[in-house]
Amino acid sequence: MTQSSSQEARIQALPLWQGTVDIAPLHGGLSNESFVVSDAGQRYVVRFGRDFPFHHVYRDREVMATRAAHAAGFAPELVHAEPGVMVSRFIDGKTYDETDVQDNSEEIAQLLRRFHETMAPHVSGAGFMFWVFHVIRDYAKTLAAGNSRMSTKLPRYLELADALEKVQTPMPIVYGHHDLLPANFIHDGSRLWLIDFEYAGFGTAMFDLAGVTSNAGFDHDQTEEFLTRYVGRIPDAALLQSHAAMQCASLLREAMWSMVSELHLNAPGVDYVAYTTENLERLGRSLVAYQTAYGKV
Repeated sequence: MTQSSSQEARIQALPLWQGTVDIAPLHGGLSNESFVVSDAGQRYVVRFGRDFPFHHVYRDREVMATRAAHAAGFAPELVHAEPGVMVSRFIDGKTYDETDVQDNSEEIAQLLRRFHETMAPHVSGAGFMFWVFHVIRDYAKTLAAGNSRMSTKLPRYLELADALEKVQTPMPIVYGHHDLLPANFIHDGSRLWLIDFEYAGFGTAMFDLAGVTSNAGFDHDQTEEFLTRYVGRIPDAALLQSHAAMQCASLLREAMWSMVSELHLNAPGVDYVAYTTENLERLGRSLVAYQTAYGKV
């Protein structure tokens, strides 16, 4: 039995279906295998995923965060969860790409502000903290232990992370998403939804703000406009530098995420080496912009 047929058999055995189900693969994920399931006139997303300690991903925490995000009005309903499997209602809409994020930055800024302001009361259990500079340092340990092909680059990555961390401006602690790739926004024609809460936790808003702009390739003017819409005022010099540094940190983290995934993951159809290269190239461009404005790091 192939892995796909094994997964389909497991889907059919889930206890929530009303009758015979239709199952189709859902492509596009970087680390988990997902399917669209049709049952009794309704559609659902079934996602398989185990704990990834090397990525600080634990599914019981993701289940809690997904339910909290639904209760707060940001995510589709999680209708079933068991070890290794999550079943959510399918959102029939447009999955965003970089251009969509750029074109809808005002709506995204407003959504993100509401998310940061309203999520915390819905969160339960131990509070998970996401601080990207810790993640980078821990990824470096994982890559060194795994004899990564990128091991010789680690001292520079750590030096860079330390410099970027030093210019972070103090901000309130909020509950953030921390994985704001364009594909984690879906618009159903009337409203915008967020999906995928593997990395959700407490931290400052800056990583989410930088994730939106760096992952969607915002230019300087788009970035300043987005920050203005989020904070409700023209950002001061310290905030702009902090954000520019965090954009670099976001891309460094994404590149190192991919390096770690090269060692530990094999999601169908995903080329982690190419994804590493793509994010290192983005990081290089972001660093040039940062150093042009603020000096060498």
